[in-house]
Amino acid sequence: MISVAVLKLPHGQDLPLPAYATNQSAGMDLLAAVNGAILLKPLHRKLIPTGISIAIPEGYEVQIRPRSGLALKHGLTVLNTPGTIDSDYRGEIQVILMNLGNEDFLVERGSRIAQMILSPVSTLCWQEIDQHEPCTNINRQGGFGSTGLRHTS
Repeated sequence: MISVAVLKLPHGQDLPLPAYATNQSAGMDLLAAVNGAILLKPLHRKLIPTGISIAIPEGYEVQIRPRSGLALKHGLTVLNTPGTIDSDYRGEIQVILMNLGNEDFLVERGSRIAQMILSPVSTLCWQEIDQHEPCTNINRQGGFGSTGLRHTS
């Protein structure tokens, strides 16, 4: 378990901190710290505050992801999923929600709007080369569906 400092902002003081729904949950549910309800019309997006700021330890990030139930039942998603919160960010956690459904969706104070996952971050350093070594099994260059839609045996 990794310790993360959290600051409740004035407009989030009465809301509980994000929490895991079950002992085996990978993500914590983020709550909407809105003053009054926000109507999210189909194909519209809004930045929803959560009322918290966190200090993520160096070497980690927090990913913001959609909640599957909201996606399935209402077409609600996190627009830049997964959203990344870097360890040097200290501002409020906010979620870009988009309604891809056919009906209006009401975001109310305390609504569970997304989930947040703490993840380790690997960094890379470039090693510039003149050409790639040949791949030992297949040399794929097509990408973007080049392996086809159906499995062939």
